[in-house]
Order: sequence, then C-alpha cells, then structure tokens
Amino acid sequence: MSDTNEAGYQGIEQLPMREFTERAYLDYSMYVILDRALPFVGDGLKPVQRRILYAMSELGLSAVSKPKKSARTVGDVLGKFHPHGDSACYEAMVLMAQDFSYRYPLIDGHGNWGSPDDPKSFAAMRYTEARLTPFAALLLSELGEGTVDWTANFDGTLQEPMALPARVPHVLLNGATGIAVGMSTDIPPHNLREVAAACQALLKRPSSTIADLCEFIPAPDFPTEAEIISTRADLLQLYESGNGTIRMRARWQMEDGDIVVTALPYQTSGNRVLEQIAAQMRAKKLPLVEDLRDESDHENPTRLVIVPRSRRVDSERLMSHLFATTDMERSVRANFNVIGLDGRPRVRDLRELLSEWLAFRIRTVRRRLEHRLDKVARRLHVLEGLLVAFLNIDEVIAIIRNEDEPRPVLMQRFDLSEEQAEAILELKLRHLARLEEIKIRGEQSELEEERKHLEKILGSEQRLRTLVGKELAADAERYGDERRSPLADKVSAAQALDETELTPSEPVTVVLSQRGWIRAAKGHDVDPETLAYKSGDGFSHAAIGRSNQPVVVLDSTGRAYSLLTHSLPSARGQGEPVSGRVDPPDGVDFVSVLAGDSQARHVIATDAGYGFVVSQGDLLSRNRAGKAVLNVPAGARVLPTAPVPAADNPLWLAAVSSDGHLLVFDLEALPEMPRGKGNKILGIPPARIKAGDERLAGIAVLGPGQKLVVTAGKRQMTLRTQDLDTYRGERAQRGRLLPRGWRNVSQLQVES
Repeated sequence: MSDTNEAGYQGIEQLPMREFTERAYLDYSMYVILDRALPFVGDGLKPVQRRILYAMSELGLSAVSKPKKSARTVGDVLGKFHPHGDSACYEAMVLMAQDFSYRYPLIDGHGNWGSPDDPKSFAAMRYTEARLTPFAALLLSELGEGTVDWTANFDGTLQEPMALPARVPHVLLNGATGIAVGMSTDIPPHNLREVAAACQALLKRPSSTIADLCEFIPAPDFPTEAEIISTRADLLQLYESGNGTIRMRARWQMEDGDIVVTALPYQTSGNRVLEQIAAQMRAKKLPLVEDLRDESDHENPTRLVIVPRSRRVDSERLMSHLFATTDMERSVRANFNVIGLDGRPRVRDLRELLSEWLAFRIRTVRRRLEHRLDKVARRLHVLEGLLVAFLNIDEVIAIIRNEDEPRPVLMQRFDLSEEQAEAILELKLRHLARLEEIKIRGEQSELEEERKHLEKILGSEQRLRTLVGKELAADAERYGDERRSPLADKVSAAQALDETELTPSEPVTVVLSQRGWIRAAKGHDVDPETLAYKSGDGFSHAAIGRSNQPVVVLDSTGRAYSLLTHSLPSARGQGEPVSGRVDPPDGVDFVSVLAGDSQARHVIATDAGYGFVVSQGDLLSRNRAGKAVLNVPAGARVLPTAPVPAADNPLWLAAVSSDGHLLVFDLEALPEMPRGKGNKILGIPPARIKAGDERLAGIAVLGPGQKLVVTAGKRQMTLRTQDLDTYRGERAQRGRLLPRGWRNVSQLQVES
C-alpha cells in the first residue's frame, strides 16, 4: 500500500470497514476471554484476582500481619498492575473474602464484606480492612523461587507474574464464574482433600478413567451445607462432558413441631426464600403454614423457621411442595471452560483438567528445584573460594594489604573466579576465626548432599511425580477439611401440592339456594333451612363434606360443575351466585349440590323416572362450561340427588311418584354409569311429559337399619324397615300407593 492515500495524508492506513470491524471485534473478544473472564488452569485465577493477591503480598499483608485498608490494596492494584475501574477491582477482592462464595477464601476481611442474603451489601473500601488468609500461601509461597514467568506491567515500569505457582489445583477448589464473548465458565467449588486424592491417584496411574477419579471426587463441595441431590449417573456425565448442572436442596429438621431450615443451596438468599413463601401465604395458596421467622445470626448463618398450622400437617409433603415452588431447591450450572497451558480456552472434562494442572505443577516443581540447584551450585562455588582463602589466609591478607587492585591478583594467584574473589574481599575480620572454617566445611557438606538429592529428583521423572504427590498430600492434610455438601442417596422428586392438598381438612356443609346462590358453613351440624336468604329466595339443597374436597353443582340440563369448597363464601353471609363462577347455558337453574370424597356415589335422576348411580369423581370437571352427565328428556326436570351411604349391602333405593306410589328395590338393580339417561326407576306411565302427568317426585337411598321419612305438605310419616317391606319390589315396577293423605309427597329423607 502506498504511504500516501488519495487525500494526500501520509502514515494513515486504509482498510475496508468490514475488515476493520472484524479485526477490532476479534481483538476485543480475545482480550475479554484471555485477560478478563476465564481463569487459567494453572492457578485458577483471572488476571484481576492474580494482581490483587500479588499486590497484597508485595504490601506484606500476610496471614500473620496487621490488616490494612482495602482502599490501599485497590490503589496499589490499579496504580501498578490493573488500570481499570476501582469498583470492579474491589468487587473481585470482596468475592475472594466471602466464605459463603468461596470454599477456601483467599482474603481475610475485617468489617462488612456482605452477607448470603445480599452479597453486594459490603461496605465501601475506605471502611474495610483486609489481609491474606493462610490458604493464600499455597498460591504465593513459591513465587520468588524461579517457578513462573514474569512480564512487564501496563506501563513497563514493574514486573508482574504471568501466573501464580499454585501448590494445589485451585481452579477446582474455589471454582470460577465468568462471561466472555461467545463463551462462559461456571466451575463449581470442590473439596481439597478429595481433589488431592484424585491427583495422587492420577500421578500413580496415569491411565485412570473419569469413573476412577469420581471415586475420589464424587461431586462438587459448596461452601453451604445444602444437600446435593443429583444422581451419581448425572454427576459422572457432568465430569465426563465438562458441562451440566448440579441439583441442590435445602436441609431441614423438626424442632418442637416447627420446621427449621439450616442450610440453603449455593448462592441462595434466605430473605428471598421467605419472600417466596410469604407470597404464597398472602395469595392463600399455602394455608398449611401459620408463621415464618428468620432466626439467622453469627452462630447460625442460616436458620429459617416455618411454623405449620397444626401438628397434623405432613411436614414431608409440605417441604416437598416448598422445594418445588421456592429456591430451597435449585440447579447450579457447571461448565469447565478454562484457559489451558497452550493459552487457548476450551471446555475440559475432569481428567483433562487434573492432568493439565499436574503438568503445570510438575513443570513448576521442576523449575523450583532447578532454581534451588542453581543457588546451591553457586553457593558451593563461593564456599570453595572461601576455603582457599582460609587455607592461605596469610598470603590473602598480604595481597589485600599490599595490592591496589587485589581482586585480579587473587584470581590469578589462587585460580579463582570473579565471584569467589569478590566473596573473599567482602569477608569481615571476625569471620577469619578458626571456627569459621569448620562452619564452611559443614555447610559445604550439607549443600553437597542437597545437590545430589536435587540432581537425583531432577534426573528421574518418577521421583519428581512422587515429590509432587507428597507435597500435595501434605498441603491437603494441613489446609483441607471434611466435605460440607452431603450427597443424598435416595431423594424423592419435589412435587407441588394442588389446592386440595394445601387446604386444611375441616368439616363443612355446602348450601344451595333456590335461586342458585351457594355458600359453605363450618361443621356438619348446620340446619340449612334456618339460614338467612335473600327476599324471594329459600333453601334448595345441601351436602356435607370437607373443605379440601371439591363440590359439584348439578343444573337443570343435567350438566355438572366443579367448585373448590374452601373458596366458597362463608354461610354468615348470603353467599354468591354459582353462575358467577361457571359458564352455564342461558336460563338454567341449579338444582342439586354434591360434596364429599371423589369415591362417593350418588343416584341422579329426572322426574321422567330415569336415573343411574354415578361416582362423584366422574362428575368433576375443570371446564367452566361444566360436563354433560344426565340426559334430560324434553319437559322433564332434574331431581335432587340421593347420596349412597358408605355401608355394606343391602342398600335400597326408595322412589315415590307425584301420585303417591312408593317403590323400594335393591340398589344393585340400578346400573352405575359415568353419564347417560339411565334406567327406568319407577313404572310411571310412559306418556309424553306435560303438566298434570304423574312424575317421579323424589328418591332416597337407605342402608341397613335406616328409616325413611315421607313429607307431604306439613305432615311427616316415618317408615321403618318392617313398614318398607310392603313397598318392596323390582326396579321399574309401579309400586304401592301410600295411605290417603300422604300421596302428595314433597320430599323423602333418610334417618338413622
């Protein structure tokens, strides 16, 4: 390309916009990936974390020193190594100090460093103080022993390490999270002793499979003590692919009838969990819970108390519901994406990750031993020169006293190197004693032994690997601890309760009025006819059941509608219209209400004389338009249903016509069906139904020993078992007439 462009400007490079933007975006992407978001497999740190730890070590902030203001550390990091925002740098520093975020914190923070409920609630850096933890020594202790490469800082005035010489696989121990351009990483924390054991196994048997390594590392180990409920197969798949999720569940126990949550999943806020439970309580979707309390303190970082409404509440089912509907059970993402020894980011499986770190560690130990061997050799070289001086002390003193430039004379006279001659010239007079010669020979002997030992290790790959394993075992014993996140063997899947299971089981009486208004009264001893009704309205039908059971309303077209009993208005008022909760056809009336268990049975019929037995479960419907159950002939109407008692046979069905014909027959003669017209119950004339025709007036089911109460106008007659024998017959027969004065029957009732 010419040095001069078309406009005549020199030194300006011209590029097509497409090529320029592609190159600029690629450069930015690689910077974010390599210098900001992803950790290095060797020390498990991102650049900002590495610079913070190095700056603190340079400030002398070791675990035994007095802490200094965090602002001092952040200032050093920004001014010397990391020219970026102070808030981002301080947040990275805070993360390394939070014992609920890091499995093995690297910074010992003094002051407010956030809480599990709000990790970002830490105080400003001008208020807090910090120093390194003892564990941080595992990353920094070998820094000055020639173990790592160094590079210039951003302005070229200082040197900083390109990586820290980690003595343990920190990339797995504290994990990492980060989002780069087109990739991310989420490495969960692990237990030091387990990881060290896996590394030792891999050193001894390089052919170990991932399944073999998972015998030592069964799962991640989080700072929290919540249970890991992922299956062993899922965890093995995670370690084989380097990608997956870990399912965690809160731990709880019973104390004096209360449920006490003692551990929450990783990075879960206790306040957030309480808010989720409280929201369900406010929405009346969790009536099983009476109260919530947060009793967390310094001694008990997590202590959430859930007070059940009563001791009859099934705590296991309640907690299963809360696991399914709150953050007390959640998944933690895992993605083992790190920058490898080749400088390239890639997702690695467990074996690749450990193998690559071991290669880094072996290389680091080799460089440390070579650095030490070089120092030992130089010291032995100096000691040889000092020994020559002691053996020829008089001549050496004479040369130093008489020569203007004694160094070259000493070098020529005794065949010394410049370094040896300089060491002789720097000797103090007190070191010329006879005892000093003995010390030199002793030190020389010790260093000779050390040199042979170092050369022996460096000359054998197996000895080097053995040394790495021993050091790793010693560090794990000193800094390691027991697993915090237990693995659950058998865990049932969390399942949210439906509304009927969440509702307390209380006895209720559901009352339906003549105009289709419905309400529920507590208890089974309610007389519905004595309740207050709107002007022009009155009692129509009632059924007894429990508050956690659905109620069914039957309309005049034979359609059934399901309602939630606990949601019905109280009987203290006048209720509300059923039509406000369902979508019935125009102009229908609601004639009957059914309550009780879904296994309960009822006889439903029309006044045309047809009917059948139906299970209440067959009447339930989620549709607001209801469910067609009973076929109603033209001109006929639906009768109030007759509940079938839960008693042994024989059960008898009593049916009476509008002209006073009463028939009692075995209930088994009437079929049980989910829907339809049914069979003929009473043999009334099969004429087309019109005004004045004889109709089926009422039905009732009697169990053993029960009595039938016949109501005609204001008069009542009780028929006992022996009285009913007169009216027994077969289904569909005409029946026998009741006595005169009792033939205008308005109602049949059953009494025990």
